[in-house]
Amino acid sequence: MRAKLSVVIPTLDAAEGLARSLPALGEGLQAGLIRELVVSDGGSQDATLRIATEAGSEVVQGPAGRGGQLRRGAKAAGGEWFLFLHADTELPEGWAAMVQDRMAQGAPGYFLLGFDTGGVAATLVAGWANLRARYLGLPYGDQGLLVSRRDYDAAGGFPDIPLMEDVAIARALAPRLHPMPGRVRTSAARYQRDGWVRRGARNLSLLVRYLAGADPERLARRY
Repeated sequence: MRAKLSVVIPTLDAAEGLARSLPALGEGLQAGLIRELVVSDGGSQDATLRIATEAGSEVVQGPAGRGGQLRRGAKAAGGEWFLFLHADTELPEGWAAMVQDRMAQGAPGYFLLGFDTGGVAATLVAGWANLRARYLGLPYGDQGLLVSRRDYDAAGGFPDIPLMEDVAIARALAPRLHPMPGRVRTSAARYQRDGWVRRGARNLSLLVRYLAGADPERLARRY
């Protein structure tokens, strides 16, 4: 039986992230779960494309913008299920079994959020994100999204917008979207650069404004 899962990763100068995240996919290959890896690039100028090619991925290229990149990646993929993953997000040990269990249940899912650094600020930000995902049904893209092709198509796929594409599809998939027990490790670089409180407040403000009807293009320029 052919593997069912297509892993789709959007990239833009993501060489450093890919070098950390790709090795974890080996678990899915060993389990006979991954059909293909699709890297949807938005014009990288670093070693992203070389790393993706050496990893055996199918590379799709087009304009930068995460929503459009994810949409193009899904269109190029052939699996019955998609796992949409950010380049700087590392899957947890045992993820393949968690994904197989969720696939057997036939419902979309996401992982709990964790950061690649410790401390009170990281714990609080991740905790809020996991509460928001569980009780509001709004996981972000850096938590990973597992969804069947059928549910993805029924939801209309990722919208071609530069920001909040993950929130848009999560709302379309609700209330069938459920957490998986594993915790991913995603890069804390942006929080460390901007400040945990400042970055968290900005993200919350953008989310509220988007839910209130703000234009994603304008929000992306502010982001």
